Amino acid sequence: MPENTNYAIFDPKEFLAKVGEGKTILAFRKDEIVFAQGDVADTVFYIQKGRVKVVVISEQGKEAVVGILEPGQFFGEGCMNGHSLRIATTTAMEECLVTAITKTAMVAALHDEPKFSELFMAYLLTRNSRIEEDLIDQLFNSSEKRLARLLLLLANFGKEGSPQPISPNISQETLAEMIGTTRSRVSFFMNRFRKLGFISYNGKIEVNSSLLNAVLYDKPEIKREL
Repeated sequence: MPENTNYAIFDPKEFLAKVGEGKTILAFRKDEIVFAQGDVADTVFYIQKGRVKVVVISEQGKEAVVGILEPGQFFGEGCMNGHSLRIATTTAMEECLVTAITKTAMVAALHDEPKFSELFMAYLLTRNSRIEEDLIDQLFNSSEKRLARLLLLLANFGKEGSPQPISPNISQETLAEMIGTTRSRVSFFMNRFRKLGFISYNGKIEVNSSLLNAVLYDKPEIKREL
């Protein structure tokens, strides 16, 4: 029997780009909060355009940047795992376009659309690997090497296409919070990286492949802390 070709092929990215039942498209200005720590968690978000910063605030009021998310990534997925309240604050680092999907619509899409389920599962596996790598990084590497790895990640080294310049919206203070050190230490390391030719400044930070080689081959310029 010939195959039935009358059904529509499901495209998960097209699904995420359009308004539909339980699904809205939201625009956020730079520095606008998407959701705050302690808010009710009942929606998953998908970034179409722009970058989003994830910040956790301790009971003592100390802030820590735990992630910078880019187009093609989900966030707020903790509501799918039983979290009734947000455990972090997410803020637009630049103009952003985001798809908001209610928990009910998300569950239905994951159940009914295998391709969407595959996309979401691939995201979760990648995110889990990144968290494990970040933990190992914090436990075993010096703050200088952690900064080098973070710069490589922000520049998308290892992904398809050529490395991208790092947005000036990502300040040295933000970099310091993400690797657990001070801004003055980051400034010192950045100046050293520039002198060694690992990075260059042209309005944005451009990361050179020599930095990747320094991390991979553990050159003496990037030392471990005792």
